[in-house]
Amino acid sequence: MKDLQQHKVNYLNQFKERTYGRNLLKSDDVFDAPSEECGIFGLYSDTDLDTFSLSQFGLFALQHRGQEACGISVIKNGKIVNVKDEGLVLDVYKNIREPETFMGNSAIGHTRYTTAGDKKKYNFQPFFAKNEYDQIILSIAHNGNLTNAQELKKELEAEGVVFKATSDSEVILRLIQKNLDLGLRGAIKATMEKIEGAYSVVGMTRNKFFAFRDFHGIRPLVLGAIDEKTFVAASESVALDAVGAQYVRDILPGEIVYTSENEKGLKSFLVKENCVNKICAFEYIYFARPDSVLENINVHEIREKSGMKIWEQAPVEADIVIGVPDSGVPAAIGFSIASGIPFRPVLIKNRYIGRSFIVPTQEMRERIVNLKLNPILSEIKGKRVVIIDDSIVRGTTSKRLVKILKDAGVKEIHFRSVSPPIIAPCYLGIDTPSKDDLISANMSVEELRNYLGVDSLEFLSMDNLKVILGSSNHCFGCFTEEYPVPAGPNPDYTDE
Repeated sequence: MKDLQQHKVNYLNQFKERTYGRNLLKSDDVFDAPSEECGIFGLYSDTDLDTFSLSQFGLFALQHRGQEACGISVIKNGKIVNVKDEGLVLDVYKNIREPETFMGNSAIGHTRYTTAGDKKKYNFQPFFAKNEYDQIILSIAHNGNLTNAQELKKELEAEGVVFKATSDSEVILRLIQKNLDLGLRGAIKATMEKIEGAYSVVGMTRNKFFAFRDFHGIRPLVLGAIDEKTFVAASESVALDAVGAQYVRDILPGEIVYTSENEKGLKSFLVKENCVNKICAFEYIYFARPDSVLENINVHEIREKSGMKIWEQAPVEADIVIGVPDSGVPAAIGFSIASGIPFRPVLIKNRYIGRSFIVPTQEMRERIVNLKLNPILSEIKGKRVVIIDDSIVRGTTSKRLVKILKDAGVKEIHFRSVSPPIIAPCYLGIDTPSKDDLISANMSVEELRNYLGVDSLEFLSMDNLKVILGSSNHCFGCFTEEYPVPAGPNPDYTDE
């Protein structure tokens, strides 16, 4: 038990010094892992501070939520300055030649994951709106997906609004801009009453900061404070930790938090009372960093409990338990605690590997897997092994992992997924394959067991997932095909 406690400590401590890798095995096959759209970060203070460094730290902590592009907007001396470019957070910041230009009293930032849509720079966030003097007057960063974006865009274009990008996030920007004569809070309220879907947003005018969240709270948004004058909003609590902020609470579904020009501090306004929180269950299973806290629930503890629960649901005789780094490790630890079967971190990952290799042949692409993850042969040869993974999406990477273990001489392989079968795509801010590409939507568990070539296969049940989360009030759409909001006429209209 002492060894397991040390494994926990070591596992969580590593993310303080490097970015979270989720499941390294899946990173080369974008169709075999759901991908989060982005991470957002916002900071406001009554006085000037080093917004350049603090926004960099906060976004770096959210790097796992998007690796394609990064951008920031900063209020400096009553003016908004903006920079955004493709690449990782540290790469984008490294190319900023004059950091002092981005030191002011407020900053918002965005780290982006690109789906199948347009990857052009005009879709990078934050988005901003200008006045007739070519000055930026409004900037926002958005995480989520609007389901009625096409309809709203057509309405706005009919009124003469010109769009610069192909992202649904710009619809939010233009609606707020259109309604600014109602005051900032009124403009946001009018926008929230028009848009549908999932959205967590941070933003700024030239003298104000704001953040708001959809009526179902589908995408996460947490609130923190560095001191009584400095507030932070971000997709995950790890971004608060990165800038030395104290976690205060999660921003409520349907809530606007904002600053006022005439009053100090952060104000709150509920656009709609008594909203039911339907935060995405997959945040806890896969997306969030394990050292995050969402809705007062520790992500690592949820993942550890999922391993315990799947042991109760589907016990098996085995010699060792292994987890797929990084996201499968906490569940493997939980499985070991519940079963008494020793946990061994035998899949060793190369921490210096890039996101992908450019190789021309399928044969060479298959070899990449062993560059990313390599087993310690002496630990598994001739053993009965339980392999714990967070999910199975298309199944190709799970099959590759099984091959690695078989080539290493494993005697038996028992595969456990600590999420229910994924049977439906997501329309609310997660990039998942179409239903035709989701293997559990097209195969029975027994058919999938045969396809993977394992001795047994089990998925965590929906009932047990609800028990672990302590509530049925989550979005379970990818497991049940039932969503908190309708998908809309064209759910593919977005690349944010």
